[in-house]
Amino acid sequence: MTQPAYDFSERVVVVTGGSRGVGAGIVAAFVAAGARVVACGRHEAEVDGALFVTADVRKPADAERVVAKAVEHFGRLDVLVNNAGGAPHAMAADASPRFVEAVVALNLLAPLWCAQSAHKVMSVQEDGGAIVNVSSVSGLRPSPGASAYGAAKAGLINLTATLAVEWAPLVRVNCVSGGLLDTGAGDEFYGGPGGLERMAATVPLGRMGTPDDVAQACLFLASPGAAYVSGANLVLNGGGEWPAFLRAQGEA
Repeated sequence: MTQPAYDFSERVVVVTGGSRGVGAGIVAAFVAAGARVVACGRHEAEVDGALFVTADVRKPADAERVVAKAVEHFGRLDVLVNNAGGAPHAMAADASPRFVEAVVALNLLAPLWCAQSAHKVMSVQEDGGAIVNVSSVSGLRPSPGASAYGAAKAGLINLTATLAVEWAPLVRVNCVSGGLLDTGAGDEFYGGPGGLERMAATVPLGRMGTPDDVAQACLFLASPGAAYVSGANLVLNGGGEWPAFLRAQGEA
C-alpha cells in the first residue's frame, strides 16, 4: 500500500524513547520526511539521521535539557512525540510501591514534563507546534498484569485532551493509542512465532501493528493535514478484538 507523502523539511522534531522499537520507527519516518530530528533515551545510542541525547525524561531537568538541545542545534521546535514508555508484567497484588511509581513516572509524568518544556518554545513561535502522545489501548480497557501501566496510559489520554484545551490555538495536542504491536523484539513476550500468529488471529485486520503504523499516525497528527485535529485519541488496533461472545458461539 502506498503511504501518503509528508514534507517536514525545515521542521524540528523531538522523539523520546527514540532509539529502538516504536520510537526508532517514528524517528525513521520523520527523517524520511525531511525533518531534523532529536531523539533521546536513557542509554547512549546511535540513531540514523538524528541527533541523540542521553536523558531520563522522568526527570523534569532532563526533559527540559532535551528540548533545549533541539533549540540550541536547530533554532526551534515544531513537533514533540512523547513515545518513551512501557512496563514489565506485574499483577496488581504483587506490584511494589517503587515499581508503581516508576511506571507512572515514565508513562504519565515524563510526557507532562516534556510537554511543558516544549510548550515554552512552541507557544512563542508564530506557527506554534504539535505534540503527539503515544498511549496504548491498555488505557482504554482492563489490562491484567499491567494495572499501573494501564492507569498511567489512561491518564495520558486525559492529559492530552486537557492540554489541547489549555494550549490552543497555537499548540495542538493529540494522542495515538496502539493495540497489539510487533516491534521485532516481542517473540518471547508473546510466546514465540506461534504466539505472534495466535495474537494476530485475534485482530480483525488479521495482523499485529508495526512501528511504522504508529509512525504514520504520528506523521499525520503532526502534519498540516491535521490542522483542525486537537485533543483526539487515534486508536490503532486493527479493528479491536473479536468479541468474546462470538468466540463462545463458535465453540458452542
